[in-house]
Amino acid sequence: MSHPQHIVVVGASLAGASAAVALREQGYDGELTLIGDETDLPYERPPLSKAVLLGDADEPDWVKDEAFYTDHTITLIRGTVATRIDRARKLVVTSGDDYSYDKLLLATGSTPRRLDVPGADLDGLFTLRTYSDSLALRDRLTPDASVVMVGAGWIGCEVAAAARKHGASVTMVDPLTQPLLRVVGQRVGAAFAALHRDHGVDLRLATGVSSFVGEDRVSGVRLGDGTSVAADTVVVGIGVIPNIALADAAGLELAGGGVAVDATLRTSDPDIYAAGDIAAHDHPKYAERVRVEHWAVAKDQGAHVAGNLLGAEQPYTLRPFFFSDQYDLGCEYRGQADAARDRLVIRGDLAALDFTAFWLRDGAVAAAMNVNQWDDGDALQELVDSGRPVEVDQLVSGSLS
Repeated sequence: MSHPQHIVVVGASLAGASAAVALREQGYDGELTLIGDETDLPYERPPLSKAVLLGDADEPDWVKDEAFYTDHTITLIRGTVATRIDRARKLVVTSGDDYSYDKLLLATGSTPRRLDVPGADLDGLFTLRTYSDSLALRDRLTPDASVVMVGAGWIGCEVAAAARKHGASVTMVDPLTQPLLRVVGQRVGAAFAALHRDHGVDLRLATGVSSFVGEDRVSGVRLGDGTSVAADTVVVGIGVIPNIALADAAGLELAGGGVAVDATLRTSDPDIYAAGDIAAHDHPKYAERVRVEHWAVAKDQGAHVAGNLLGAEQPYTLRPFFFSDQYDLGCEYRGQADAARDRLVIRGDLAALDFTAFWLRDGAVAAAMNVNQWDDGDALQELVDSGRPVEVDQLVSGSLS
C-alpha cells in the first residue's frame, strides 16, 4: 500500500505529537501537519499536577524540543483551532487556513468540567488542564492560602498534596464517601482518605457544592450539607468532557462519550483515526468499548496509530496504565477494574500504605495497583495482560511470577 502524501493531525497533544514523532521515526516522508490550540510546544500533562505544581520543576516534559519539529519537517501550527472537517473534500478548516489530508488523526483531548452553581464565575476559581493553568495555580499555593479542592479523584488528591506541601490550608470536598471511590472502592479509598487527613487536609465527603460565595472574588464555598468553608482559591477537579464536537459535526460515529473507533483506532470514516481521551476504542481485550483519559494511553495510542495511518491495520492491545504521586506515596495502576463489583484482594499492609491491590473478575486479575511497592511491576503487568486464573493465596503471600 502506498503511503499517504498528506497527513494532518488535529490536536498537538501528547497523543497527536506522539503520532507525528512516530510517523517520522517510521520513515514517513510525506507532508505532515500538526495543529494545536495551545501556544506551547506539545507536552506531557502529568507534571502539571505533580512536579510543576509542587515547584520541583518550572516546565512540563516536552514531547520534543522545537528543533525536532523543524528538523523533521513537521509543520507545527500552534494557537489555532480546527473549526470544521470537510470529509468530501478532505480538508481541515481553521480560522486562518484549510489543510488537505489523505489521512487524518483526531487527538483533540478534553476540557475540564465546571460546576453549574451560583458564583461559578467568580475570580479565584481554577481548573487544571494546561501548563498555564498549573503555573497560575502554583502562584496561589502559599502558606496563608485557604484552598478548597472540589473533587477527590486523582487530580483532586494530587492538587491537595501539592497545596499542603506549600503550606496552604486545604479542604477537599466530594459527594462520594471516599476519595477515588469509583476507581479503587471503599477500603482502598479509606486508606487514601487517612493519608490526606494525616497531612492536615479537611475532608468533607458525602456532600457537594451548592454555591460559591464572594463579591467579584471567591471568599467561600457553601456545601450541600448546609455548612460553609472559607476559601480564597478554589480548584474544581470533577473530571473532563471529551472534545468531540469537531468529530460530531463531521458526522463521525460516536459511542461511549467519545468517537467510536475500531481495534486499529480507525473511525467510521476509513481515512480518519482518533486517539487519546476522545477515542472510544473497540479494544480486543475487553467486552465493551474502552475510553481512557490517562497519559500512558494517549502516548501509546499516538505512537501506535502512526503505523496504521501508513496502512499497517494493527490492533491496539495495550491495557490501561497510570500512576500517581501524593506526599510520600507513589502508586501504579494497570488494567481496568469495576471496583464496585470486582473482588478486592490486598497483598501487604493497607493501613501502612505499603501494599498491592488486586481486583479479581472470574478468577483472573482485571487490575492491579502497587502502592509504595516497586519490585513486581513486570509480574503485575503479566497477570493483567494474560488473564490467567490465579489463586487468592498466591496473590496474598506467594510468588507473583
